[in-house]
Amino acid sequence: MLRKAVAAILSVSLLAICACTPVASYQGFQVIDQAPADVKVGTDTRSTVLSRLGTPTAKSAIDNETWFYISQLSSKTGFYQPRVNRRDVVAIAFTKGGDQVSAVNTYSLKDGRVIAYNGRETPTRGRELTVLEQLLGSISAAGALPPNQDQTPNSHGGAPH
Repeated sequence: MLRKAVAAILSVSLLAICACTPVASYQGFQVIDQAPADVKVGTDTRSTVLSRLGTPTAKSAIDNETWFYISQLSSKTGFYQPRVNRRDVVAIAFTKGGDQVSAVNTYSLKDGRVIAYNGRETPTRGRELTVLEQLLGSISAAGALPPNQDQTPNSHGGAPH
């Protein structure tokens, strides 16, 4: 009996310890043979970058002249929100209208900025229904009230067809 209790306590404590172990996850571009930071300015072109690194994670939305290779390492412990431990962004810019690499910039998590969102809400146009109007609307929509016999669904105030 004592052995069963000790075994139960040990198994529960082992489960609790395992639940608190952080789980790491890796998202984004994974460096296999060559890193995006190894791209040479003036030497490499779009085709060499594409063949060495593959498709970029994102492209510039404005002019398609900048490619981004993004990777992120995060960890999650128990029921807490995931925490980003490392983020690397390599921005490869190309000459305007050309194929040559003009700049290679590397950014990390410390280069990021926290954006403060405005908590105010924009009011929507229209009117708000009261609780009674909502209840009566849902009853009539469910077909609990008898249909209007004067009109068909496709007529506009005229006699039934």
